[in-house]
Amino acid sequence: MLSSIGIPGLILIFLLALLLFGPSKLPELGRSFGTTLREFKKSTKELTAIEGEEGKKES
Repeated sequence: MLSSIGIPGLILIFLLALLLFGPSKLPELGRSFGTTLREFKKSTKELTAIEGEEGKKES
């Protein structure tokens, strides 16, 4: 997915974010995005583990 954007596209997105939110808000946005992504990964791992255990019980 990211490979189709390319470097110029990423630079453009970064500049737009810098203009919209300002330099003081960008670190805060990055931290909150990272926390959200970490929680999402944790939840999906837990769900797949639960489904895997249920599949073993049915067999």
